[in-house]
Amino acid sequence: MRGLLRGRSIASRLFLAAAFWGASILIVAGLGLSALNAHSTEDNFDDTLELYSKALVANVAVSADEGRAAPTPVVAPQFELAFSGWYWQITRLDSAKPDIRTSKSLFGSQLPALPASDAGADNFYRGYVTGPGDKPLRVIERVIDAGDEGRYLIQVAANADVMRAQTVQFEYALSATFLALFLALTGSTALAVRFGLNPLRRLREGLIAIRRGEAERIAGQYPQDLAPLAAELNLLLDANREVVRRARTQVGNLAHALKTPLSVIVNEAEAGSPRLADKVREQAEVMSRQVSFYLDRARAAARATSIGASTEFAPVLDGLLRTFQKLYRDRDLTFESAYAPALRFRGEPQDLADLAGNLLDNAGKWAQAHVVVTAERAPSGDPSGRDYFLVHIDDDGPGLDPAARQAAVERGRRLDESRPGSGLGLSIVVDLAANYGGALELGQSPLGGLRATLRLPGF
Repeated sequence: MRGLLRGRSIASRLFLAAAFWGASILIVAGLGLSALNAHSTEDNFDDTLELYSKALVANVAVSADEGRAAPTPVVAPQFELAFSGWYWQITRLDSAKPDIRTSKSLFGSQLPALPASDAGADNFYRGYVTGPGDKPLRVIERVIDAGDEGRYLIQVAANADVMRAQTVQFEYALSATFLALFLALTGSTALAVRFGLNPLRRLREGLIAIRRGEAERIAGQYPQDLAPLAAELNLLLDANREVVRRARTQVGNLAHALKTPLSVIVNEAEAGSPRLADKVREQAEVMSRQVSFYLDRARAAARATSIGASTEFAPVLDGLLRTFQKLYRDRDLTFESAYAPALRFRGEPQDLADLAGNLLDNAGKWAQAHVVVTAERAPSGDPSGRDYFLVHIDDDGPGLDPAARQAAVERGRRLDESRPGSGLGLSIVVDLAANYGGALELGQSPLGGLRATLRLPGF
């Protein structure tokens, strides 16, 4: 069976497997029903023979009671016709020469006795013998004791071909019925397989349409067990499309960022400036920083779209909190935490450290005495079907008004030049969180300062 199914399509495997097991079940059921019918037919045949035998026994008993010779009994009309296939025979066993009386249907023939066997619960012996014309006969016989009137062997037989003909007729009818049932089952199985696998066929056609450029996403409604697969494929397509878009954006940004230093170098060279070497060195450093910045962002974007990455949340955050606790020990800052159990970030540990580290660094710069980190699972109901969790980083610093919160996430924008930093931290967090399908939101902290809320994919 396995060899037959190896290499075939799912539809063929399902159809052939269903046809094989359906045929096997029907064959076993047919054999069982046939055997049951044969046994039942034989029992019914024996019941008829027993009825005639009891009539003969009654005749013998009455004759013995009246002390006269028993007349030839008339049991049924078929026993009066020569070689009709229905026979009876009464043999007296206790006389020197057995006295045998037979039905007219035997026409001078005699019935052979059954081989020695055990009688049933009703004292009847049953079996098969060969009768007149070499026909198989079903025989039942019984020995009765009439006391002083003698012992008699009562035999009744009938053509077994009648019983076998009934059995064969039933088997033909059963075979035809089961064959029709098998054809109906295989037909319904083929329709069920085609109907059941139709969503897979539509999914395949959707992927072909995407490969041909006729569609961008897998559209349509799918059954419950295929809907997650279609959703994950759409997410993968979106992620690949986003990688290409970000790559183009990063290349464009890098080209734009390098244009100004190159223009400065060209202008200095055309003007014949004696400070050309210093300018080249200065602008080369600027370009190096820009290249490093955009390479880091490209690497982060690539890691964010990798499949299967998973990071335990608590160990990364606990390590960061210990580091910042030591970093700001001269200011007596307290870093506290409370996480929901068993949170996992669907991404790389380095990116989680970059996300949380930039926010903790920002909170540490502005906090007066306390920084509190909490994490909880986000409410379900995301259209993509993915799970998210929320990370809240609160400080008791001066905070920001709503207008300043938007400006704070712009790349290179520093709202207070008195604090150290490049102004890139929050914008990096925004970009990196977006790479993972998350987001950064700034709001009012319960501690009075700023609350930074990260929404990240997890489980």
